[in-house]
Amino acid sequence: MALKPEDDSGIAKSLRDVGPYLGLGLQLAVTIVAFVLIGSWLDKKFSQNYIFTLIAGLFGIGIALYNLIRTVTYLEKRSKLKNEKK
Repeated sequence: MALKPEDDSGIAKSLRDVGPYLGLGLQLAVTIVAFVLIGSWLDKKFSQNYIFTLIAGLFGIGIALYNLIRTVTYLEKRSKLKNEKK
């Protein structure tokens, strides 16, 4: 029983509207954690005291926020275009 695109029942419409946003939090967290782990690895490799972890963590936060803003902006534009076509 697949949902048809023209099916505008309550739950189907809600899932279609919210679906693109569901992965944003996970994407944000994974990006930050990945950069922190890379920084931690660099600290161990070069015998530093958390400097690479801090730098990589801040860089990861910046990259994650950039991707979040870019994705939300794209989804808003797509939503506006979809609403204008109706």
